[in-house]
Amino acid sequence: VGSRPEQEELAWQFRALSDRHGGWPVFHEVRAETLPLYLDLGLSLYKLGEEARVPLAAFSLEGSARKGLRRTLRKVEEDGGVFEVIPADAVPALLPDLRAVSDAWLADKRTREKGFSLGFFDEDYLKHFPVAVLRRQGRIVAFANLWPGGDKQEVSIDLMRFDGAAPDGAMEYLFTELMLWGRGQGYAWFSLGMAPLSGMEDRALAPLWNRVGAFLFRHGEQFYNFQGLRQYKDKFDPTWEPRFLACPGGLALPRVLADLATLTSGGIKGVVAK
Repeated sequence: VGSRPEQEELAWQFRALSDRHGGWPVFHEVRAETLPLYLDLGLSLYKLGEEARVPLAAFSLEGSARKGLRRTLRKVEEDGGVFEVIPADAVPALLPDLRAVSDAWLADKRTREKGFSLGFFDEDYLKHFPVAVLRRQGRIVAFANLWPGGDKQEVSIDLMRFDGAAPDGAMEYLFTELMLWGRGQGYAWFSLGMAPLSGMEDRALAPLWNRVGAFLFRHGEQFYNFQGLRQYKDKFDPTWEPRFLACPGGLALPRVLADLATLTSGGIKGVVAK
């Protein structure tokens, strides 16, 4: 965030601070255009997957390729669904309703809150952002908090939850309405987030990391819905852009990956359990 010289200076300060305290500097989901900076910092690069970004100026519901999205919108609306974007200053009054939806989602998935690279429910945090909601018969049955870029280059979501009263296709409906809303607000891009391990090459001369990632993407469905997530996001015709992990390599890498898994899972227990 900020001008390129400020970004570079901040990265170097973080590198020096980590070294002073005997730590490892790790940069998560960095973009391809910034890779020279991390090489200058003496770090190794590992592809994490690809991010799906939809160019909003070209997004519409016209044409045969969009008939699935049109069908979803029609079905949800016929089922009483109504879309609305709540401004940040009106969100506090809705927090009890949002928490009820979130708790129902966690109970249905038989999981607990994650963290770090995954959105989680926190009332103080949610108060800072607009929230998109899907109402059914007046009651909120699904929501997503928005990350609107200050220069309107991009809008994205962080946390998305729905309960058992949400109509079929609620997530697809919310994504579609948000893209139409973002286009109307003048945003250039809508980010659908990462597809982990997507776009990795499984070739004999490819790095071991890429070959392992490609294998997991093809055969690791019992651990995570890698291919399904990629296919789901593909229906919106996004531009796929690579994202990388920049960190110390060699023997440090397994520890870095374990730390990232622990952060995301909310503790060591969460790494091996829902």
